Amino acid sequence: MAYAVIRTGGKQYRVTPGELLRIESLKGEPGSQVEFSEVLLTSNEGTVQVGRPTVAGARVVAQIVEHGRERKILVFKKKRRKGYRRKRGHRQAFTAVRVQDISLAH
Repeated sequence: MAYAVIRTGGKQYRVTPGELLRIESLKGEPGSQVEFSEVLLTSNEGTVQVGRPTVAGARVVAQIVEHGRERKILVFKKKRRKGYRRKRGHRQAFTAVRVQDISLAH
């Protein structure tokens, strides 16, 4: 089973072909291709390549499925006995991508 570890949006994700993934928001229309070149690790049939810092020539190709926003979280700040209360909400934007191919270095 082939998999790779990629870095995007300040986070690292372990991906396999066919997997649906929610990542930090990217530019592009749904249906378009996106390529991740920051591949930190690849594995194919038991052979593991670890990058220093990235694996040379490796790339992951995915297709953008949709753009959206996560569920709302509430941010509540309070200082006791001071009458200070602040309530804010936040919805993080995301892009859902389906991993299509992992190309390994040759």
